[in-house]
Amino acid sequence: MGGTGKLSLIGRRLLQAVPSLIGIVIVTFVLTRALPGDPAAYFAGPAADEQSIAEIRTALGLDGSLPEQFWAYVTDLAQGDLGVSISTGRPVVEEIFERLPASLELTLTGLLLAIAIALPLGILAATRPNSWVDHLCRVVVTAGVSLPVFFTGLFFVYVFYFVVDVVPSPIGRLDIFSLAPPRVTGFYLIDSLLVGDFQTFGAAAAQLALPAITMAMFVLAPLARMTRGSMLQVLGSEFIRTANANGLERRTILYTYAFRNALLPILTTLGMVFSFMLGANVLVEKVFAWPGIGSFAVNALVVSDFAAVQGFVLSMAILFVMLNLTIDVLYTLIDPRVGIEG
Repeated sequence: MGGTGKLSLIGRRLLQAVPSLIGIVIVTFVLTRALPGDPAAYFAGPAADEQSIAEIRTALGLDGSLPEQFWAYVTDLAQGDLGVSISTGRPVVEEIFERLPASLELTLTGLLLAIAIALPLGILAATRPNSWVDHLCRVVVTAGVSLPVFFTGLFFVYVFYFVVDVVPSPIGRLDIFSLAPPRVTGFYLIDSLLVGDFQTFGAAAAQLALPAITMAMFVLAPLARMTRGSMLQVLGSEFIRTANANGLERRTILYTYAFRNALLPILTTLGMVFSFMLGANVLVEKVFAWPGIGSFAVNALVVSDFAAVQGFVLSMAILFVMLNLTIDVLYTLIDPRVGIEG
């Protein structure tokens, strides 16, 4: 597929995502209004009278009918205004852009760690059936699908912080003795390296290690299982037997031919588990006091902070759309036969 074909693919996928985003905006708006609790009463405080609560409700735009509130929300949304969070008093856009790098740094680090373990483990298990590596892969898969992510996080905190004491306290992205690096990308690991602050880099890496391992454990199972199954299927193909008969090196057969042909289903699974990780972020961030958008959404949900919840859901929907678009483009790069219709 040429450059024009890839641009056409991107354009079509973006157009297909528009109805989904519109539906998400409508459903999120309706569901947030169905939440128990009154944001105006929370904002006014426990000592406020009914008149004060009514005045705050008017100031927040919650005194109109649902169609009126929805029209006001859509009008502001078209201008890039997601509203003001009543729980923090700041614009939701600022909260999301400030907290999103923390969530992405945690998610991407966990995903890279899972890939570094799951792919070699799955390949080794496929090339050595019924060996100890294959049995280890099955144990990892079974444990991964059996343990909830919040339990894994709490277990790791108990063992490695309270019992062994080899990791810092789970209090966020940095310990109390470190300062955040100058903001460039919002990723502490990258920003600290850009300014040459290796002490902050070490502190950020130490804080990130345990939550990232927790996230990696959450997705190790599907990645390792899909890698093993896909490699077993490809290794039993006719063209692999032909390559073996022609005397090609085993490494060439394994990585140049087999792994590349097994990569498409692995890539599909990779996109799915990344989506799951964005959802699991909410629990992991609460366990490790991680200041990402997941913990922000939970706090907003507790106090019926409509603007914050709507902004969180919309930002997650946009991330999902961009993720699916990236996977579609990668499909065409790995296998041009997929084409636009694939």
